Amino acid sequence: MESHGIINDNSNKNPHSHRFLANFTLFLVQPCSNLDLEVKCQLISEYIARISTSFIEEALHWVEEEGNEEIENAMPSHSGDKQDIYPSQDSFHEAATVGLEAMHRANSTLEDFCRSYFMFHKMDVHHPQSIFRYLPILSFTESYIYQLDTLNEKLLRSPTYGVQFGEISDMVCQTKQGWEIRSLKMLEADPFRPLVILLEHQGLFTERIREELRSGVEYWTLERKLCCPHLTENKITVGDVMRAISLKSFDYRVLNLLLYQLRGEKVNELHMEFLSISEFLVEISDDLFDYEDDVLENNFNILRMFVRIYGASSTAMMLAKYITEAEEKYEKLLEALDPDLSMIYQKRCEEATKEGGKILGPALGTWNIPAIIEDEDSYRCKILNIKPSTAVQADVDRYSC
Repeated sequence: MESHGIINDNSNKNPHSHRFLANFTLFLVQPCSNLDLEVKCQLISEYIARISTSFIEEALHWVEEEGNEEIENAMPSHSGDKQDIYPSQDSFHEAATVGLEAMHRANSTLEDFCRSYFMFHKMDVHHPQSIFRYLPILSFTESYIYQLDTLNEKLLRSPTYGVQFGEISDMVCQTKQGWEIRSLKMLEADPFRPLVILLEHQGLFTERIREELRSGVEYWTLERKLCCPHLTENKITVGDVMRAISLKSFDYRVLNLLLYQLRGEKVNELHMEFLSISEFLVEISDDLFDYEDDVLENNFNILRMFVRIYGASSTAMMLAKYITEAEEKYEKLLEALDPDLSMIYQKRCEEATKEGGKILGPALGTWNIPAIIEDEDSYRCKILNIKPSTAVQADVDRYSC
Protein backbone atom coordinates (compact mmCIF):
# COMPACT_ATOMS: atom_id res chain seq x y z
CA MET A 1 0.00 0.00 0.00
CA GLU A 2 2.95 2.31 0.62
CA SER A 3 4.40 1.61 -2.84
CA HIS A 4 1.09 2.67 -4.41
CA GLY A 5 0.80 5.82 -2.32
CA ILE A 6 -2.27 4.63 -0.41
CA ILE A 7 -0.55 5.10 2.93
CA ASN A 8 2.68 6.76 4.02
CA ASP A 9 4.42 7.57 7.25
CA ASN A 10 3.21 11.16 7.20
CA SER A 11 -0.44 10.46 6.43
CA ASN A 12 -1.26 8.57 9.60
CA LYS A 13 1.12 7.49 12.34
CA ASN A 14 -1.42 5.16 13.97
CA PRO A 15 -0.39 1.59 13.06
CA HIS A 16 -3.88 0.36 13.88
CA SER A 17 -5.23 2.52 11.06
CA HIS A 18 -2.80 0.90 8.66
CA ARG A 19 -3.83 -2.54 9.93
CA PHE A 20 -7.49 -1.69 9.36
CA LEU A 21 -6.78 -0.63 5.78
CA ALA A 22 -4.70 -3.77 5.22
CA ASN A 23 -7.52 -5.98 6.55
CA PHE A 24 -9.98 -4.12 4.36
CA THR A 25 -7.79 -4.79 1.31
CA LEU A 26 -7.52 -8.48 2.23
CA PHE A 27 -11.30 -8.60 2.57
CA LEU A 28 -11.73 -7.15 -0.93
CA VAL A 29 -9.49 -9.72 -2.60
CA GLN A 30 -11.16 -12.71 -0.96
CA PRO A 31 -13.57 -14.63 -3.26
CA CYS A 32 -17.26 -13.72 -2.95
CA SER A 33 -19.49 -15.73 -5.25
CA ASN A 34 -18.78 -14.60 -8.83
CA LEU A 35 -17.99 -10.96 -8.05
CA ASP A 36 -14.74 -9.81 -9.62
CA LEU A 37 -12.55 -7.02 -8.25
CA GLU A 38 -13.96 -4.40 -10.60
CA VAL A 39 -17.51 -5.05 -9.44
CA LYS A 40 -16.40 -4.97 -5.80
CA CYS A 41 -14.70 -1.59 -6.28
CA GLN A 42 -17.80 -0.22 -8.00
CA LEU A 43 -19.95 -1.35 -5.07
CA ILE A 44 -17.60 0.30 -2.59
CA SER A 45 -17.64 3.57 -4.56
CA GLU A 46 -21.43 3.50 -4.77
CA TYR A 47 -22.28 2.63 -1.19
CA ILE A 48 -19.40 3.86 0.98
CA ALA A 49 -20.97 7.32 1.35
CA ARG A 50 -24.13 5.75 2.85
CA ILE A 51 -22.18 3.92 5.58
CA SER A 52 -22.06 6.36 8.48
CA THR A 53 -20.72 6.04 12.00
CA SER A 54 -24.26 5.75 13.35
CA PHE A 55 -24.99 2.92 10.90
CA ILE A 56 -21.86 1.02 12.02
CA GLU A 57 -22.78 1.54 15.68
CA GLU A 58 -26.25 0.10 15.05
CA ALA A 59 -24.76 -2.85 13.16
CA LEU A 60 -22.39 -3.46 16.07
CA HIS A 61 -25.37 -3.49 18.43
CA TRP A 62 -27.02 -6.27 16.41
CA VAL A 63 -23.80 -8.25 16.24
CA GLU A 64 -23.31 -8.05 20.01
CA GLU A 65 -26.88 -9.19 20.61
CA GLU A 66 -26.83 -12.17 18.23
CA GLY A 67 -23.21 -13.16 18.80
CA ASN A 68 -20.21 -12.46 16.63
CA GLU A 69 -18.64 -15.92 16.59
CA GLU A 70 -19.48 -16.49 12.93
CA ILE A 71 -17.90 -13.18 11.89
CA GLU A 72 -14.80 -13.83 14.00
CA ASN A 73 -14.35 -17.23 12.38
CA ALA A 74 -14.68 -15.71 8.92
CA MET A 75 -12.17 -12.89 9.39
CA PRO A 76 -8.38 -13.28 9.81
CA SER A 77 -7.15 -12.65 13.33
CA HIS A 78 -4.31 -10.25 14.16
CA SER A 79 -4.69 -10.13 17.91
CA GLY A 80 -1.38 -11.82 18.68
CA ASP A 81 -2.81 -15.18 19.73
CA LYS A 82 -1.43 -18.52 18.55
CA GLN A 83 -3.47 -18.50 15.35
CA ASP A 84 -1.56 -15.45 14.11
CA ILE A 85 1.58 -17.58 13.77
CA TYR A 86 -0.14 -19.68 11.10
CA PRO A 87 -2.08 -17.29 8.85
CA SER A 88 -1.98 -19.79 6.01
CA GLN A 89 -4.31 -22.16 7.84
CA ASP A 90 -7.38 -19.97 7.28
CA SER A 91 -6.36 -18.28 4.05
CA PHE A 92 -4.87 -21.27 2.24
CA HIS A 93 -7.61 -21.37 -0.39
CA GLU A 94 -7.59 -17.65 -1.18
CA ALA A 95 -3.86 -16.96 -1.49
CA ALA A 96 -0.68 -18.92 -2.07
CA THR A 97 1.02 -19.10 1.33
CA VAL A 98 3.75 -21.31 2.77
CA GLY A 99 4.79 -22.20 6.30
CA LEU A 100 8.23 -22.36 7.85
CA GLU A 101 8.18 -26.16 8.10
CA ALA A 102 7.55 -26.46 4.36
CA MET A 103 10.43 -24.07 3.68
CA HIS A 104 12.75 -26.20 5.81
CA ARG A 105 11.69 -29.35 3.96
CA ALA A 106 12.19 -27.68 0.59
CA ASN A 107 15.70 -26.51 1.41
CA SER A 108 17.61 -29.68 0.47
CA THR A 109 15.76 -29.95 -2.83
CA LEU A 110 16.56 -26.34 -3.66
CA GLU A 111 20.24 -26.88 -2.89
CA ASP A 112 20.35 -29.95 -5.11
CA PHE A 113 18.46 -28.13 -7.87
CA CYS A 114 20.90 -25.22 -7.86
CA ARG A 115 23.96 -27.49 -7.86
CA SER A 116 22.63 -29.91 -10.50
CA TYR A 117 20.49 -27.77 -12.83
CA PHE A 118 22.06 -24.31 -12.91
CA MET A 119 24.80 -25.65 -15.18
CA PHE A 120 22.15 -26.34 -17.84
CA HIS A 121 21.41 -22.61 -17.82
CA LYS A 122 25.11 -21.62 -18.02
CA MET A 123 24.86 -20.31 -14.45
CA ASP A 124 27.60 -20.65 -11.84
CA VAL A 125 26.20 -21.94 -8.57
CA HIS A 126 29.28 -20.61 -6.77
CA HIS A 127 28.22 -17.02 -7.48
CA PRO A 128 25.69 -15.90 -4.82
CA GLN A 129 24.02 -13.44 -7.18
CA SER A 130 23.14 -16.35 -9.51
CA ILE A 131 21.21 -17.99 -6.69
CA PHE A 132 19.61 -15.06 -4.92
CA ARG A 133 18.38 -13.41 -8.09
CA TYR A 134 15.91 -16.22 -8.69
CA LEU A 135 15.64 -17.75 -5.21
CA PRO A 136 12.39 -16.08 -4.04
CA ILE A 137 10.22 -17.62 -6.77
CA LEU A 138 12.04 -20.97 -6.78
CA SER A 139 11.97 -21.26 -3.00
CA PHE A 140 8.33 -20.23 -2.70
CA THR A 141 7.23 -22.66 -5.40
CA GLU A 142 9.13 -25.63 -3.96
CA SER A 143 7.90 -24.82 -0.44
CA TYR A 144 4.31 -24.64 -1.70
CA ILE A 145 4.73 -28.06 -3.32
CA TYR A 146 6.19 -29.52 -0.11
CA GLN A 147 3.29 -28.06 1.85
CA LEU A 148 0.83 -29.90 -0.38
CA ASP A 149 2.96 -33.03 -0.15
CA THR A 150 2.67 -32.89 3.64
CA LEU A 151 -1.11 -32.63 3.33
CA ASN A 152 -1.08 -35.64 1.04
CA GLU A 153 0.88 -37.60 3.62
CA LYS A 154 -1.72 -36.70 6.25
CA LEU A 155 -4.50 -37.78 3.92
CA LEU A 156 -2.70 -41.05 3.20
CA ARG A 157 -2.42 -41.83 6.91
CA SER A 158 -5.79 -40.42 7.94
CA PRO A 159 -8.26 -42.93 9.40
CA THR A 160 -11.07 -41.11 7.53
CA TYR A 161 -9.49 -41.56 4.11
CA GLY A 162 -11.66 -43.81 1.97
CA VAL A 163 -14.75 -42.14 3.40
CA GLN A 164 -16.41 -39.79 0.93
CA PHE A 165 -15.63 -36.23 1.97
CA GLY A 166 -19.28 -35.38 1.52
CA GLU A 167 -20.01 -37.63 4.49
CA ILE A 168 -17.84 -35.52 6.79
CA SER A 169 -20.18 -33.37 8.83
CA ASP A 170 -20.09 -29.58 8.85
CA MET A 171 -19.55 -29.80 12.61
CA VAL A 172 -16.21 -31.60 12.09
CA CYS A 173 -15.13 -28.99 9.52
CA GLN A 174 -15.71 -26.26 12.11
CA THR A 175 -13.32 -27.77 14.64
CA LYS A 176 -9.75 -26.60 15.19
CA GLN A 177 -8.59 -29.14 12.61
CA GLY A 178 -11.23 -28.01 10.12
CA TRP A 179 -8.64 -26.19 8.02
CA GLU A 180 -6.87 -29.53 7.48
CA ILE A 181 -10.04 -31.20 6.25
CA ARG A 182 -10.81 -28.27 3.94
CA SER A 183 -7.25 -28.38 2.64
CA LEU A 184 -7.49 -32.12 2.04
CA LYS A 185 -10.67 -31.55 0.08
CA MET A 186 -8.74 -29.03 -1.98
CA LEU A 187 -5.98 -31.58 -2.57
CA GLU A 188 -8.38 -33.71 -4.57
CA ALA A 189 -9.84 -30.71 -6.39
CA ASP A 190 -7.50 -27.92 -7.58
CA PRO A 191 -4.60 -27.69 -5.10
CA PHE A 192 -2.30 -25.59 -7.27
CA ARG A 193 -4.81 -22.86 -8.12
CA PRO A 194 -3.39 -20.27 -5.65
CA LEU A 195 0.14 -20.91 -6.92
CA VAL A 196 -1.01 -20.69 -10.54
CA ILE A 197 -2.63 -17.31 -9.86
CA LEU A 198 0.55 -16.03 -8.24
CA LEU A 199 2.73 -17.20 -11.14
CA GLU A 200 0.30 -15.72 -13.65
CA HIS A 201 0.51 -12.35 -11.92
CA GLN A 202 4.30 -12.59 -12.13
CA GLY A 203 4.09 -13.37 -15.86
CA LEU A 204 5.82 -16.72 -15.33
CA PHE A 205 3.07 -19.26 -15.88
CA THR A 206 2.99 -21.44 -18.98
CA GLU A 207 0.92 -24.39 -20.18
CA ARG A 208 4.04 -26.54 -19.81
CA ILE A 209 4.18 -25.67 -16.11
CA ARG A 210 0.46 -26.38 -15.79
CA GLU A 211 1.08 -29.82 -17.28
CA GLU A 212 3.78 -30.59 -14.73
CA LEU A 213 1.59 -29.41 -11.85
CA ARG A 214 -1.11 -31.76 -13.08
CA SER A 215 1.52 -34.49 -13.01
CA GLY A 216 2.03 -33.69 -9.34
CA VAL A 217 -1.66 -34.10 -8.58
CA GLU A 218 -1.67 -37.37 -10.51
CA TYR A 219 1.35 -38.61 -8.56
CA TRP A 220 -0.29 -37.89 -5.21
CA THR A 221 -3.46 -39.65 -6.37
CA LEU A 222 -1.44 -42.70 -7.41
CA GLU A 223 0.49 -42.65 -4.14
CA ARG A 224 -2.74 -42.76 -2.15
CA LYS A 225 -4.12 -45.50 -4.38
CA LEU A 226 -0.99 -47.64 -4.03
CA CYS A 227 -0.22 -47.07 -0.36
CA CYS A 228 -3.37 -46.17 1.57
CA PRO A 229 -3.95 -48.84 4.27
CA HIS A 230 -7.72 -48.50 3.76
CA LEU A 231 -7.40 -49.37 0.07
CA THR A 232 -5.08 -52.37 0.28
CA GLU A 233 -7.56 -54.44 -1.71
CA ASN A 234 -6.72 -52.35 -4.77
CA LYS A 235 -4.84 -54.38 -7.36
CA ILE A 236 -1.41 -52.87 -7.99
CA THR A 237 -0.38 -52.73 -11.64
CA VAL A 238 3.11 -52.22 -12.98
CA GLY A 239 1.68 -49.48 -15.19
CA ASP A 240 0.57 -47.47 -12.16
CA VAL A 241 3.91 -48.03 -10.42
CA MET A 242 6.02 -46.96 -13.39
CA ARG A 243 3.77 -43.99 -14.01
CA ALA A 244 4.13 -42.90 -10.37
CA ILE A 245 7.94 -43.17 -10.33
CA SER A 246 8.15 -41.19 -13.58
CA LEU A 247 5.95 -38.41 -12.13
CA LYS A 248 7.64 -38.22 -8.74
CA SER A 249 10.24 -35.58 -9.73
CA PHE A 250 7.64 -33.22 -11.17
CA ASP A 251 8.80 -30.48 -8.78
CA TYR A 252 12.29 -30.44 -10.34
CA ARG A 253 10.72 -30.01 -13.76
CA VAL A 254 8.51 -27.19 -12.51
CA LEU A 255 11.55 -25.40 -11.05
CA ASN A 256 13.51 -25.92 -14.25
CA LEU A 257 10.70 -24.55 -16.42
CA LEU A 258 10.36 -21.58 -14.08
CA LEU A 259 14.06 -20.88 -14.40
CA TYR A 260 13.69 -20.74 -18.19
CA GLN A 261 10.85 -18.25 -17.73
CA LEU A 262 12.75 -16.17 -15.18
CA ARG A 263 15.70 -15.91 -17.55
CA GLY A 264 13.55 -15.27 -20.62
CA GLU A 265 15.04 -18.28 -22.41
CA LYS A 266 13.45 -20.89 -24.65
CA VAL A 267 13.18 -24.38 -23.14
CA ASN A 268 15.98 -26.70 -24.28
CA GLU A 269 14.18 -29.94 -25.10
CA LEU A 270 17.35 -32.06 -25.16
CA HIS A 271 18.25 -30.91 -21.67
CA MET A 272 14.72 -31.54 -20.41
CA GLU A 273 14.71 -35.06 -21.87
CA PHE A 274 18.13 -35.88 -20.43
CA LEU A 275 17.24 -34.56 -16.99
CA SER A 276 13.94 -36.44 -17.06
CA ILE A 277 15.63 -39.82 -17.50
CA SER A 278 18.25 -38.82 -14.93
CA GLU A 279 15.46 -37.95 -12.47
CA PHE A 280 13.86 -41.34 -13.12
CA LEU A 281 17.07 -43.16 -12.22
CA VAL A 282 17.64 -40.92 -9.19
CA GLU A 283 14.16 -41.76 -7.87
CA ILE A 284 14.88 -45.49 -8.15
CA SER A 285 18.24 -45.01 -6.43
CA ASP A 286 16.58 -43.03 -3.64
CA ASP A 287 13.88 -45.67 -3.21
CA LEU A 288 16.49 -48.41 -2.81
CA PHE A 289 18.36 -46.29 -0.26
CA ASP A 290 15.17 -45.44 1.68
CA TYR A 291 13.50 -48.85 1.35
CA GLU A 292 13.37 -49.82 5.03
CA ASP A 293 12.18 -46.36 6.11
CA ASP A 294 9.49 -46.35 3.42
CA VAL A 295 8.23 -49.73 4.61
CA LEU A 296 7.96 -48.39 8.17
CA GLU A 297 6.22 -45.18 7.07
CA ASN A 298 4.09 -46.82 4.36
CA ASN A 299 5.44 -44.51 1.65
CA PHE A 300 5.42 -45.14 -2.07
CA ASN A 301 8.57 -47.05 -3.02
CA ILE A 302 9.17 -48.86 -6.32
CA LEU A 303 10.84 -51.82 -4.59
CA ARG A 304 7.86 -52.24 -2.23
CA MET A 305 5.49 -52.19 -5.19
CA PHE A 306 7.52 -54.68 -7.23
CA VAL A 307 7.60 -57.11 -4.29
CA ARG A 308 3.81 -56.99 -4.16
CA ILE A 309 3.52 -57.46 -7.94
CA TYR A 310 6.27 -59.97 -8.75
CA GLY A 311 7.08 -61.54 -5.38
CA ALA A 312 10.41 -61.57 -3.57
CA SER A 313 12.11 -64.04 -5.93
CA SER A 314 11.51 -62.10 -9.17
CA THR A 315 11.65 -58.50 -7.96
CA ALA A 316 15.39 -57.93 -8.42
CA MET A 317 15.35 -59.30 -11.98
CA MET A 318 12.36 -57.19 -13.06
CA LEU A 319 13.72 -54.02 -11.47
CA ALA A 320 17.10 -54.60 -13.13
CA LYS A 321 15.31 -54.78 -16.49
CA TYR A 322 13.81 -51.30 -16.08
CA ILE A 323 17.07 -49.87 -14.75
CA THR A 324 19.05 -51.26 -17.70
CA GLU A 325 16.63 -49.79 -20.25
CA ALA A 326 16.76 -46.39 -18.56
CA GLU A 327 20.56 -46.43 -18.31
CA GLU A 328 20.91 -47.13 -22.03
CA LYS A 329 18.72 -44.13 -22.81
CA TYR A 330 20.65 -42.04 -20.29
CA GLU A 331 24.01 -42.84 -21.93
CA LYS A 332 22.74 -41.92 -25.40
CA LEU A 333 21.39 -38.58 -24.20
CA LEU A 334 24.56 -37.89 -22.20
CA GLU A 335 26.59 -38.29 -25.41
CA ALA A 336 24.27 -35.82 -27.16
CA LEU A 337 25.02 -33.09 -24.61
CA ASP A 338 27.68 -30.46 -25.13
CA PRO A 339 30.97 -32.12 -24.05
CA ASP A 340 31.75 -29.44 -21.49
CA LEU A 341 28.29 -29.69 -19.97
CA SER A 342 28.51 -33.48 -19.93
CA MET A 343 31.84 -33.30 -18.09
CA ILE A 344 30.54 -30.80 -15.51
CA TYR A 345 27.42 -32.87 -14.88
CA GLN A 346 29.39 -36.08 -14.39
CA LYS A 347 31.63 -34.21 -11.95
CA ARG A 348 28.52 -33.23 -10.04
CA CYS A 349 27.57 -36.93 -9.98
CA GLU A 350 30.94 -37.73 -8.43
CA GLU A 351 30.42 -35.04 -5.78
CA ALA A 352 26.99 -36.42 -4.92
CA THR A 353 28.37 -39.94 -4.63
CA LYS A 354 31.15 -38.83 -2.28
CA GLU A 355 28.67 -36.88 -0.18
CA GLY A 356 27.11 -40.20 0.63
CA GLY A 357 24.10 -42.39 0.30
CA LYS A 358 22.04 -41.27 -2.61
CA ILE A 359 23.57 -41.38 -6.07
CA LEU A 360 22.62 -38.51 -8.34
CA GLY A 361 23.11 -40.35 -11.63
CA PRO A 362 23.47 -43.92 -12.87
CA ALA A 363 26.97 -43.51 -14.28
CA LEU A 364 28.65 -43.89 -10.89
CA GLY A 365 28.45 -46.45 -8.15
CA THR A 366 26.59 -49.75 -8.26
CA TRP A 367 22.94 -50.70 -7.90
CA ASN A 368 22.51 -52.44 -4.57
CA ILE A 369 19.08 -53.91 -3.91
CA PRO A 370 18.49 -54.25 -0.15
CA ALA A 371 17.16 -57.38 1.49
CA ILE A 372 13.50 -57.88 0.56
CA ILE A 373 10.93 -57.48 3.34
CA GLU A 374 8.18 -59.97 2.46
CA ASP A 375 6.01 -59.46 5.56
CA GLU A 376 5.89 -55.70 6.07
CA ASP A 377 3.46 -55.86 8.98
CA SER A 378 5.77 -58.17 10.96
CA TYR A 379 8.73 -55.95 10.11
CA ARG A 380 6.93 -52.89 11.46
CA CYS A 381 5.98 -54.77 14.61
CA LYS A 382 9.57 -55.82 15.17
CA ILE A 383 11.05 -52.36 14.62
CA LEU A 384 8.29 -50.38 16.34
CA ASN A 385 7.80 -53.02 19.08
CA ILE A 386 4.01 -53.02 18.81
CA LYS A 387 1.30 -55.60 18.24
CA PRO A 388 0.57 -56.64 14.63
CA SER A 389 -3.00 -55.34 14.67
CA THR A 390 -1.80 -51.84 15.56
CA ALA A 391 1.29 -51.64 13.34
CA VAL A 392 -0.29 -49.37 10.76
CA GLN A 393 -2.84 -47.77 13.07
CA ALA A 394 -0.12 -46.48 15.40
CA ASP A 395 1.23 -44.33 12.61
CA VAL A 396 -2.26 -43.34 11.49
CA ASP A 397 -3.29 -42.08 14.92
CA ARG A 398 -0.56 -39.45 14.89
CA TYR A 399 -2.37 -37.74 12.02
CA SER A 400 -5.91 -38.13 13.30
CA CYS A 401 -8.06 -34.98 13.25
